[in-house]
Amino acid sequence: MTRAALLMLPAVAALLAACAGGPPPTRPPVLLPPAYADAGAEPGAVLAADWWKAYRESALDALVDQALAANLDLKLAAARVDEAAVAVTLARSAQWPSIGLNTAVTRSRSSLLNGQPITQAEATTHVVSLSTSFEIDLWGRLRNATSAAQEQLLSTQYGRDTVRLALVGTLVQTWFAVRALDLQQATIAQQLQLRGDSLALVQRRVRGGVASGLDQAQAEAALAALAAQQHELARQRELLVHQLGVLAGQPGLQLAADARALPPLQAVPPGLPSELLQRRPDVQQAEAAMRASFANFDYVKKSAWPVLALTGSLGQQSADLADLLKTGARIWSIGPSLLVSVFDAGRNQARSAEARAQAEQAAIGWQQTAQTAFREVADALSNQRLLAAQEAELERQRAAAKDAQRLSVKRYDAGYSAYLDVLDAQRSELDAELALLRVRQQRLDAQVALQKALGGGWQAEQAAR
Repeated sequence: MTRAALLMLPAVAALLAACAGGPPPTRPPVLLPPAYADAGAEPGAVLAADWWKAYRESALDALVDQALAANLDLKLAAARVDEAAVAVTLARSAQWPSIGLNTAVTRSRSSLLNGQPITQAEATTHVVSLSTSFEIDLWGRLRNATSAAQEQLLSTQYGRDTVRLALVGTLVQTWFAVRALDLQQATIAQQLQLRGDSLALVQRRVRGGVASGLDQAQAEAALAALAAQQHELARQRELLVHQLGVLAGQPGLQLAADARALPPLQAVPPGLPSELLQRRPDVQQAEAAMRASFANFDYVKKSAWPVLALTGSLGQQSADLADLLKTGARIWSIGPSLLVSVFDAGRNQARSAEARAQAEQAAIGWQQTAQTAFREVADALSNQRLLAAQEAELERQRAAAKDAQRLSVKRYDAGYSAYLDVLDAQRSELDAELALLRVRQQRLDAQVALQKALGGGWQAEQAAR
């Protein structure tokens, strides 16, 4: 083979490998509607990083702080960030030469019958040398590996922020669910007192002969049903408190009942759909993962191209240890090496196709995440609007139920209606009260869901590039 052919071999091999790899994957568009159907006229600003403090619940603030310090999911996400940071260091170090120190003492004996003149059958050799190996990054393959590792680090950092946002949002929603159950418990306690008084009244009327035993049985059954409902609410509350304990890293957490009114809703303008691509940490995470997969594709494709390496060594070698540092004992070597893949049974092409498929999956995942983010904001806005309308109707239902309960008692005392009418009126009033409390808690839940869907004011760290 001629010298010209040898020089052309790397270029030909690179051209063939590039053709086999095909064009690089490209960033797909993300098509989102220009506005939300339920959005107001005023665009929203980015939420504060501690958005939950706007509810002015000091116990909630303390619980969130504890969760941010002790939650195991968050610690696991932080450990993934540390792992990805190490991967960046490893990838970057491959762009620099490695240097090793070799020291050796060798005792050897040569054959006297090999037909070669031997001056000394046995010899001792002392060697001290430095050796290096360095791949010259002709095609940017190692730089692509470093870029992929950096983007993966960004992805894990955004993933940690996604876990943080989900943790705080779930904790806040669970907290208000517990508070709503406390209010329902307080309402049922009032009804128990009311129905206990009613039962005492019925018992007096039965003893006086102006009421039947049926009225007393109905009153006792209604009282027992209400007590059973109270136990069910207590069961639900304990399960939610257990969940809060796990979220906050405090198994065995105990919370005293708090029958204060739920905090008022906060104004949270949604902004524009396109802003989600910068606000949401999960969208940023998916985008960084997509960029990492693109860089990894370039790395895998270029791995089939010729590899030019430079190796060398420098040291001292002598038979006598006393002569090791003399000028005449110096040894050295240096030279390039070229590795060209001539035949690999399609292995490199298959790896490139695999990396391309992974990049396409990451791109689709990014699009899906962006669309999911839009849907979550739209759902939260719809819930806010429709739950507000539902609350207004429940307010009217509660007022009418109170009037009906008051009138039913008067009619029963006057002998114009049966006690069953009183029980029905009491049940209707209680149902209206509890439904109103639940819808108010649902409105708070929907607002927290909106704050989560808008990104929650997360603050992501940027990886060094």
